[in-house]
Amino acid sequence: MSIKKRLILSNIGMIFIPIISLIIVELGVGYVFFYVLGKKPEGEDMQVFQTFRFGAMIVILFVTNGILTYFISRSILGPIKSLSMAAKKISEGNLDYSCASEQEDELGQLSNTFEEMRLKLKEASVVQQQYELNRQELIASISHDIKTPLTSIKGYVSGIQDGVADTPEKVNRYISKIEKNAHDMDALIDELFLYSKLDLEQIPFTFEKIKLDDYFQDFIEELSLTLEHDHGKAVLIHDPLKSYAVRADREKLNRVVMNITQNSLKYMDKSVKVIQVILSENNNEVQVEIKDNGSGIPKKDLSNIFDSFYRTDESRNSATGGTGLGLSIAKKIIGNHGGKIWAESEPGVGTSIYFTLKKVNEREENIDY
Repeated sequence: MSIKKRLILSNIGMIFIPIISLIIVELGVGYVFFYVLGKKPEGEDMQVFQTFRFGAMIVILFVTNGILTYFISRSILGPIKSLSMAAKKISEGNLDYSCASEQEDELGQLSNTFEEMRLKLKEASVVQQQYELNRQELIASISHDIKTPLTSIKGYVSGIQDGVADTPEKVNRYISKIEKNAHDMDALIDELFLYSKLDLEQIPFTFEKIKLDDYFQDFIEELSLTLEHDHGKAVLIHDPLKSYAVRADREKLNRVVMNITQNSLKYMDKSVKVIQVILSENNNEVQVEIKDNGSGIPKKDLSNIFDSFYRTDESRNSATGGTGLGLSIAKKIIGNHGGKIWAESEPGVGTSIYFTLKKVNEREENIDY
């Protein structure tokens, strides 16, 4: 019941309860006084009765007013006190102090609104703590990934300076190692710069209509040339009768596809390497699946592969190289397209990376491809 209704009923009660109570008392006392005790309804007996009736009326008014005021004030002040305590606890940083209410009045609604705010603050606090933890891990990973090639460069430079490389062949080999590590550092810095710009939403996106079946047909032809050296193959699977037109940034889409395929190529351990691109569509979006027959990813690591610098196998990553940011960048780019990206994998069989892009109507304008 709302506070307004309670106050109205309380005011009505303060009028009608004393009247009804007084009538009942007067009838009861009158019966006892005049009929049981045999008093006369006149003179001094009547004056005593009226005095008693007036006293009873005063007592009834005070009792009724006191009881109604007590219950009404308790129903209002109790929730206010609880809400005040909750506000104090939350202001002190205790976000676990609940102020949920089962009351259906205005104060109950206020308490539940305050409870929703507390839960959102707690959720934001958890997110902030996770963000801070991720930031610290990111800094540690950046430091490690930059220090590793830098230490190697310093070692080779010292080897040249100290005369360890005592032949032209060794000097050339050391210089080649220095160049490779410098290139790795440059690639890492470029990836970090792109990742940071995407994270801060400072990268502009230029969207155009792209027909993905034609786009991936060109991509498959180029990838097939790369895989021919390893007796591998690349295959595009799609329905030629369906439309795969999407709105996307061509340059950023290239980055996503290259990051996924490069990651697949690093960990393909079969004698014949196979990459399949499978297109499917519905009324709203086109789904792209890039499937390999590599070593696969353990189930415990699968949900983390899109995290920055995540390592499923430290020794394997150090052997194959890479910045550890490729799939993180792909996730951010697909997110900026309004799509989703995820992975499925079976160790020893292979991995599929899926992402979706919003579909567009081909009749809107000409297709660019």
